[in-house]
Amino acid sequence: MFKSRVSRKKALRTRMKRFLADIRQHTPFSKMLGLLVVLWLVFCAGLYWAERGSEASSIDSYGAALYWGIAAFSTAGIADTPVSAMARLIGGLWIVIGSVLFFGTIVATVTSYFMRPLQRPHKQIIDTIEYNLEQLEELDLAELDLLKDTVDTLIEHVEGLKKKHS
Repeated sequence: MFKSRVSRKKALRTRMKRFLADIRQHTPFSKMLGLLVVLWLVFCAGLYWAERGSEASSIDSYGAALYWGIAAFSTAGIADTPVSAMARLIGGLWIVIGSVLFFGTIVATVTSYFMRPLQRPHKQIIDTIEYNLEQLEELDLAELDLLKDTVDTLIEHVEGLKKKHS
């Protein structure tokens, strides 16, 4: 029982590593997240620069501007708003651009991840085999022989891959 629990945990870790590698390699998530962080830093610098001369502003440091950028972007609600017109413009642009980029990244990542299996060549092979199996009654003798040869080759190839991965 203990051994099977350990092997399940190991299998889960392996699947999680593969999942994260797939996301990193086949979706725009990493690039978009990097872009989002760079834009956050730039917009917050601009916000701090625009607010630094305003006496009534609560954004009196770059750290406060970074905090404001997260609070504004996450729609958590902000008790303190920028005072100067330029800072309000910069803050408004950040909220719109950051939100669109963040939620767009989520949608693009999910879409890319779940559409990826449909783009795999082996999916086409499996679909072709399934289609031919459904149409077996309608195939003539030559087509049945070709299908048998193809399936035999596929089985040999799969067995070779299994040995290679074992």
